[in-house]
Amino acid sequence: MKLRSIFASFSVLLISTSLIASCDKSSQNTATETSPAPKVSVPNDTTESATTPKNIRLGFSNWPGYMPWHIGDKSKLFKSEKTALLPVWYDDYLKGIGALVSGQLDANSQTLIDTVLSVAEGSDQVVVLVNDNSTGNDKIIAKAGINSIADLKGKTVSTEKGTVDHYLLLLALKKAGLKESDVNIKFMGIQESADAFAAEKVDATSVFAPATNTALKRPGSKELASSKDFPGAISDVLAFRREFIDKHPEIVQETVNTWFKSLAHIKANSVKSNDLMAKQSSVSVAEYATFEKGIKIFDVADNINAFKPGKDNTSLYFNAEDLKKTLISLGLTKKSPDVSKMFDDRFVKSYAEKNK
Repeated sequence: MKLRSIFASFSVLLISTSLIASCDKSSQNTATETSPAPKVSVPNDTTESATTPKNIRLGFSNWPGYMPWHIGDKSKLFKSEKTALLPVWYDDYLKGIGALVSGQLDANSQTLIDTVLSVAEGSDQVVVLVNDNSTGNDKIIAKAGINSIADLKGKTVSTEKGTVDHYLLLLALKKAGLKESDVNIKFMGIQESADAFAAEKVDATSVFAPATNTALKRPGSKELASSKDFPGAISDVLAFRREFIDKHPEIVQETVNTWFKSLAHIKANSVKSNDLMAKQSSVSVAEYATFEKGIKIFDVADNINAFKPGKDNTSLYFNAEDLKKTLISLGLTKKSPDVSKMFDDRFVKSYAEKNK
């Protein structure tokens, strides 16, 4: 599972341009058919023709909502005479974010909250597709005797600062009429948070799978709330560099098409596809299935609805605005960009029109 940390991402954003630019490009990880997470060279072929790039470099990492890209690649679903889809696999989720910021990638699958932070810090990125929403993989877990979020008042809760699970905790507290200051939050890494809870060092924890499995091993522990209770709050999206979209909208369109064709291919070839996705994730098919249950992969209709303006987190516009405010309140950025400019739904709509 990926480390979805906006706090850690902030550090990556600050150093990515200088650090990644100074590193040899052969240090990146790409997926191959023979190994789930190999370390091989990414071709240094960024030279573009006058009209069409040779490759589209799309980053993804170990999260079930990103795995359809692996199927699209292996099944050769990307159709273009001049351009090839070059998925770039990252064992470390944060490296993908840094690579998109620095220009080593054309696109990357990442959380919406990391995309908002990237834009706030000056990276011109545009969301063209929603990959998935977390619908249970992120959980707030408490010890015996704590039966509701309201019961957390005065209690000690562990989570990682700036992660989507910190955001989930804030949403749950607000819904219960509590403020962050009403609980004693101990900030530590996600797995460390789960370990601390399992060792009975804290009263509750807010973490994502598979750390949730560790936390639930504590006798009497229970789930108080999860991302399922806050639809749209934790989104994974495909973000492109705006410059690439402006120059090559037809390639962006084919990339979006590939996502939906991949979903159809997985449905029609589920056994083989699940085996490939589990292998890429370095887990068993059974383990992969448990993680996949905690997300909702977004199809065409889901995407169209997500791109509509709205009054709750199921709308990308509303969610991005709320995430921006959260980032500012946490001190992770002082900037307040116009997040409404982050979204471009024309590619999803075009696919929908041609594939009614």
